[in-house]
Amino acid sequence: MASSSRGVEQDRLTLGVEEEFLLLDPETGESLPVAEQVLDALSGTARTQSRQEFRHSMLEMVTPVCADLTQLREHLITLRRAAAEAASTAGARLVAVGATPVCEAHLTVPDEQRYHAMSRRFGPVAHDPAVCGCHVHVGVADRELAVQVCNHLRPWLPVVQALTANSPLYDGRDTGHNSWRSMQLERWPSIGPTPHFESVADYDATVQELITAGIMLDAAMVYWYARPSTKYPTVEVRVGDVCPSVEDTVLVAALVRALVVTMIDRVRDGVPPVRIRDCLVAAAHWRAAHDGVDGVLVDLLGGGARPAWDLVDDLLDTVTPALARYDDLDLVLRQVDRLRREGTGATRQRRVMAGTDGDVQAVLQHLIAQTVAG
Repeated sequence: MASSSRGVEQDRLTLGVEEEFLLLDPETGESLPVAEQVLDALSGTARTQSRQEFRHSMLEMVTPVCADLTQLREHLITLRRAAAEAASTAGARLVAVGATPVCEAHLTVPDEQRYHAMSRRFGPVAHDPAVCGCHVHVGVADRELAVQVCNHLRPWLPVVQALTANSPLYDGRDTGHNSWRSMQLERWPSIGPTPHFESVADYDATVQELITAGIMLDAAMVYWYARPSTKYPTVEVRVGDVCPSVEDTVLVAALVRALVVTMIDRVRDGVPPVRIRDCLVAAAHWRAAHDGVDGVLVDLLGGGARPAWDLVDDLLDTVTPALARYDDLDLVLRQVDRLRREGTGATRQRRVMAGTDGDVQAVLQHLIAQTVAG
């Protein structure tokens, strides 16, 4: 993916998305350990862009590097539909949801040395329910620049988290949270808001200290909400639940790229990042996972709490020049208006449940349909 410089104009930043999915029984909603069968049923690009995740009942699909949102949307639709068809041949359904709404079963770990090492090191935490996220990559090859961009992103990622909330239910019940996935993940020692780092040397030294202390097996276990990717020359934003539909994913990817573009401009212009106490950033993420966009969020720049949609509007105001530069503004405004009307994935799940007298199976069928819509 391309880097960016602040000469006459930034290079146009590429983007890509990693999406995690559950493989569920269409009748019971139970997790099915059929990832290997699903992978075997895939072919061509869909096979090379797919891999098994930390559970036998999970699948991850990775788009190629994309220049624009049209390319991204096409790849997302193609990959989701190919995986959904392959899942059907294994008796499962591909489901884009942050945490299973029904029940958990067959939570086996793939027979890979690294996964077994994680299981031994972290015990029951490694056997928590399967959860699925969406990771957006934006091409920034300069790691020093990537670290500085991550510093600037800190105040805005709770808003992105709220927009992606897609896991209100677990084990057949409403958890009271919009993103139960976020609550589950916080039990891992290397997940959470990205700390502020003075430089890439500071970042690398901290990561090495955590590895030496036994907190992580390796640098790939840096699960902070934004990071210089360990696999690609990118800034990776990994704060969100997997989105229920392709349109939702495209919106989030557009906003994340626009944020990165905006923050690169600020770094190049010598604008320092706003320093915010880590405890306040953590509290903002907790509130985002709990309320989503249906309640209030912590205003990390202005202080206090404000209606979530007011902070979404602040985010849009901040990134509008970048969205316009990439010809993404009209699409983003349309999709944000749609979310205002329809709600996020979490809101939609609750609406289905309320309209069917608490029928979680109806929610499951809704999620299955949303996963391949587009």
